[in-house]
Amino acid sequence: MEYFSKRADVELTDQKKVFGGQQLRFSHRSEALNCSMAFSVFLPPQAAQQAVPAVYWLSGLTCTDENFSSKSGAQRAAAELGIALIIPDTSPRGEDVADDPDGAYDFGLGAGFYVNATQEPFAQHYQMYDYIVHELPTLVEAGLPITADRAISGHSMGGHGALVIGLRNSERYSSISAFAPIVNPIQCDWGKKAFSGYLGDDQQQWRAYDASVLLAERGQQKIPPILIDQGDADNFLAEQLHTDTIIKINAETGAGANIRYQPGYDHSYYFIATFIDEHLRFHASNLR
Repeated sequence: MEYFSKRADVELTDQKKVFGGQQLRFSHRSEALNCSMAFSVFLPPQAAQQAVPAVYWLSGLTCTDENFSSKSGAQRAAAELGIALIIPDTSPRGEDVADDPDGAYDFGLGAGFYVNATQEPFAQHYQMYDYIVHELPTLVEAGLPITADRAISGHSMGGHGALVIGLRNSERYSSISAFAPIVNPIQCDWGKKAFSGYLGDDQQQWRAYDASVLLAERGQQKIPPILIDQGDADNFLAEQLHTDTIIKINAETGAGANIRYQPGYDHSYYFIATFIDEHLRFHASNLR
């Protein structure tokens, strides 16, 4: 199968067969991020005959587009269900892209937080919100056998991104799910550092990227079905993730999100691999 036949600037850099489908990796020049970007795609076997719906997966701090495809085992269920997996990187990349001045893992490269940065030197590259919501879907739906029927999911920082993007664009996503998401970033150290660096000191701007704030504002409106899994042995739970905050808001608004504590599970990909099939079946039941 030929991919991106109308886009000479998109390069296929890796291809492997798995569960009857194709695990692919591409590079392209991103206009939104003003740099070269890599992204990974799993095409299920059904895509050889017809266009298929997709789940967009957003990864967490320090990850690239390859962590989920190599560690989650998601391709087995995706192949069975006939769902493509679209896996972007977690930040812009390149020598000209600004990083954390101290080289810390929780800001800069590998830590784009899925926001549109307004502060220099980050604003010229860190437009991850626009990349995920607009540029990447337009690209893959034009160049691959993928429909505009999409869901969104993610882990940790990516769970934050999935919830925020799904809630702010409810007409674009059939369902939302998250593993161990940062649900209230304006109240945790990871979020405060990222938002002050990317968005500046005006905390009103921060609220547009906080899932708990968004659910409180929109929970009584029509929103996509939401599934959240959180391990109760997660070492980031108390200080960074604040799951109880969104549980409280979900109850107060009657939003209907299914938020589950999973006993004994931590923050790792072992946790994701355990429940990813359930998440994909949840999305399959909601994709139109």
